[in-house]
Amino acid sequence: MRTIERISISSADREGLEGLVRNRNTPQKVVWRARIVLLASDGLTAEAIAAAVGKSLLTVRRWRRRYVAKGVDGLLKDATRPSRVKPLSPEKIKQVVHMTLHEKPPKATHWSGRSMAAAAGISYSSVQRIWRAHGLKPHLVKTFRVSRDKHFAAKVEDVVGLYLDPPDKALVLCVDEKSQIQALDRTQPGLPMKKGRAGTMTHDYKRNGTTTLFAALNMLDGKVIGTCMPRHRHREFLRFLKLIDQQIAEGLDLHLIVDNYATHKTPAVKRWLKAHPRFHLHFTPTSASWLNMVERFFAEITRNRIRRGAFKSVAELKGAIMQYLENHNANPKPFVWTKSASQILEKVARAKQALESQH
Repeated sequence: MRTIERISISSADREGLEGLVRNRNTPQKVVWRARIVLLASDGLTAEAIAAAVGKSLLTVRRWRRRYVAKGVDGLLKDATRPSRVKPLSPEKIKQVVHMTLHEKPPKATHWSGRSMAAAAGISYSSVQRIWRAHGLKPHLVKTFRVSRDKHFAAKVEDVVGLYLDPPDKALVLCVDEKSQIQALDRTQPGLPMKKGRAGTMTHDYKRNGTTTLFAALNMLDGKVIGTCMPRHRHREFLRFLKLIDQQIAEGLDLHLIVDNYATHKTPAVKRWLKAHPRFHLHFTPTSASWLNMVERFFAEITRNRIRRGAFKSVAELKGAIMQYLENHNANPKPFVWTKSASQILEKVARAKQALESQH
């Protein structure tokens, strides 16, 4: 019968091992590991130790070696084991990335996790890990539009210059219309939110008319001058300009950032502006409404008050909008523009270059 040499352990280790064995809170797997080492230090053979702790000879020898190599700490946790699943080869990973970027499935416009798994001959979870590691999201697509305005650069520099370095004794106002806001009422009442369930609303609705919100965002303090009108012709725009003129103290020049909507350029509007020289209009480039900061406010009111609302009439919709404006102006927070004109123009140039390289 083969014997194994006695393991020499220090008095401190022996005290620690005996404490582990006595402690009722010690996990049982740690208890029998400690017993193996203690019995081996007493000179017992591997066969005798295996019989005493009820484990195999292989287990006894493994934990003897573990203690010799790592001490008591080595008995407290299992060694890391290699994955039972063979890791993917670099060639297979490159194949999945290449297929994602340069190929399309035969029956769809983009890859899904399962369609890629079937095509590449790997698991769905493997596809997910590869896409996550390489930042690939084939299920998402973002829309864009590069402006074709011939005076794009000049207009960007003009508008951004007002944001970053406004003139003295003047206010910068971002003006626009949010047209055709629908007063939608749900066909049935929804259920309230409760624990474990989101609130509900019917997918269909009843139209009760529309209104148009005219808004002027003050870039200095974030307050909004706004009113609702049934239409958005040049007559309504003139009425809104007069409202701005009434609500802002005299002595301040007003620089209005507007888009290229035709109602902003009619002869009647031009005559009114000529008669009121403190008003100065600055036009954003075509297809560049993102340059007008009032669009940011429109996104806020849409998300917070309009989209999930139920309105039985246009009057109820107007009341909700005006109440939102009142609450907003009670505690306004200005939007801050951070990008310079040069940064914007460089990014647009890169976008054009990328588009031209693809087509």
